[in-house]
Amino acid sequence: MLLCIDCGNTNTVFSVWDGQDFIATWRTSTEHQRTADQYFVWLSTLMAHQKINVEIDQVIISSTVPRVVFNLRVLADRYFNCRPLVVGKPECVLPQLPRVDAGTTVGPDRLVNSAGAFSRHGGNLIVVDFGTATTFDVVAEDGAYVGGVIAPGVNLSLEALHRAAAALPHVDISRPQAVIGTNTVACMQSGVFWGYVGLIKEICARIRDEYDAPMKIIGTGGLARLFEQVDNLFDVIEDDLTMHGLTVINDYNKETT
Repeated sequence: MLLCIDCGNTNTVFSVWDGQDFIATWRTSTEHQRTADQYFVWLSTLMAHQKINVEIDQVIISSTVPRVVFNLRVLADRYFNCRPLVVGKPECVLPQLPRVDAGTTVGPDRLVNSAGAFSRHGGNLIVVDFGTATTFDVVAEDGAYVGGVIAPGVNLSLEALHRAAAALPHVDISRPQAVIGTNTVACMQSGVFWGYVGLIKEICARIRDEYDAPMKIIGTGGLARLFEQVDNLFDVIEDDLTMHGLTVINDYNKETT
């Protein structure tokens, strides 16, 4: 059994992969103070609650928060008796190396998304990932990550509005009933929702023009489904793209060692 761990700036997701399917997925807030023991108590409690009795013998980690990686390594070593693969570290081999400027460190989440998207859809892709930041990853014909775009995340933008403007409340993102808002909350939701629709369409169009090839657009991340019904925004939405990418990289490393 493989335990896939995707640690982002806001949330950390744990999924158990049996070689064919993800049999369980859990999400927790990302806290660098959380110890390996705390992770294990949390995980084992959830497994017991869902009557999942499995023996995990492999762990792969993708983390955009370096301070969290140490305790996740200890979790794998102490409780699952294995050395985890950590995406972005020298011991973790990628199916295709990224082609970016020399000295550039590519976020592990972007490498994982590229591997997962290429596995399912082939090359010439734009992967739009809605996280703390909204990222656009360009995947070449051979599956290599070749660059992209980083924009502020949807919730981050709403939080910035609330913090910077004393008169504006904190609101949750949702699709507004009309573009023209008739109250403050509706105005903010419309600005962020339709603003991001415009951002996604424009950036993807410019990437396509610059790349000069037909490209499929893949949406993923927690808020991707919010934009699902907007016409011509995505070709497909993949809820588990990052986790699938982790299984692809893990399998590749098993084959090459």
